[in-house]
Amino acid sequence: MRHTVRVLQSLERQIVRAKSTAFIGLGRMGSEMAFNFFSKTFAESPDTRFVVCDALPTSAVAFRRNFVAQFPGAHIDIVLTPKEAVHASQTVLTMLPSSPQVKTVYSEANGVISALESLSAAELKRSLFIDSTTLDVGIARSVAAEVISAGAQMVDAPVSGGVTGAKAGTLAFLVGGTEGAFVLSQPILTHMGNRIIHCGPSGAGLGAKICNNLVLGVQQIVVGEAMLLGQKLGLDPRILAQVINSSTGGCWASSVNNPVPYSLADKSPPCERNYEGGFATALMLKDMLLATDIAASTDSPLPLGKSAQNFYAETLRHRPDLAQKDFSSVYERLEQMRRED
Repeated sequence: MRHTVRVLQSLERQIVRAKSTAFIGLGRMGSEMAFNFFSKTFAESPDTRFVVCDALPTSAVAFRRNFVAQFPGAHIDIVLTPKEAVHASQTVLTMLPSSPQVKTVYSEANGVISALESLSAAELKRSLFIDSTTLDVGIARSVAAEVISAGAQMVDAPVSGGVTGAKAGTLAFLVGGTEGAFVLSQPILTHMGNRIIHCGPSGAGLGAKICNNLVLGVQQIVVGEAMLLGQKLGLDPRILAQVINSSTGGCWASSVNNPVPYSLADKSPPCERNYEGGFATALMLKDMLLATDIAASTDSPLPLGKSAQNFYAETLRHRPDLAQKDFSSVYERLEQMRRED
C-alpha cells in the first residue's frame, strides 16, 4: 500500500512539474524576459504554473506582485533556492550577472546539480535548462557537462538586444547545445525574442555573443569620438548622425544608441534619460574582459579590443558613477577628457 502511495505521489509531482517553468535571476534583463515569457505562456495555457527565484527575495516578491496584478489568476510560486526551483519545474531558465553566480546556482549546495541527483530517470530526461548569462565559455561548458551527465538537457542562450529588447520581446538568442536541446528550447525562447540562432555545440552561443559584444564595445567608443570631434568642427550632431547612419560608418551604436542627446530624431536613446535604462558600462567592461581573456587563451590578437577594454576600465576609475549607466555614457568621459585638455 505504501509503495502504491509513493508511486502516486511521484506521478503527481511529475504532472505538476511538467506544467511548471522556473526563472532564476530577476535583474533588469531577467525580470523583463520572465515577464514576457510568463505573460505569453499564461495567455496560451492559463493552467501553467510559474516559479521565480532571486538572490534578493524582495525582487521575487515584487515581480510576483506586479505580474499577478496584471494577470489575475496566474499561479506564481516563490522559492529561495535553485534546488527548490528544479524540484518544482521541468523547465528552468537562468539569467545571472556572470560566471561566479552561474557556478553558485548550478554547482554549489542547494543548486541545480544537487537537485538533479534526487530526480527519477524519467524526470531527468524531460528536464531542460536554458542559461542566458554572458559568462566565461569554459565555465559554461563545464556546467553544461555536469547537467548533461546527470541526465538532463541544457543550452547556453545569451542574448543580444539589451533591456529595450528584453522589454519589447525582440531579443536575439544565440544558442549553443545539441540539435535536440535547441529544438526543445526554441518555442520557449520565441516568447522572449524574435531571432533564435543555433550557433553550434555547447558554448557556441556564448562565443558568438562575446564576439558580437567585442565589436559593439569598440564601436560605441569610436562613435562617441566621432560625435565629439564633429561638434568641435562645428557640425550639428543631428546632421552628423544622419550622415553616419546613412553612410559606411552606420552601426547600431550610432543609429540606435547614439550617445549625444537629441541627435536621433525618431528615437530616444539612453543618453536622453541621463544614460539610464540601457546596458550598464560595468557589464560592457565584463564582456570586454571575457573577450580579451578568451583571445589570450586562443592566441588571437585583439589590438582594438584590448584598447577598448582599457578605456572602459579607465572610464570607471575616473567616473565610477557611470558603472550602472548605459555604456554609451563613455561619451561623458570623452567630454571630460576634452575639458581637461
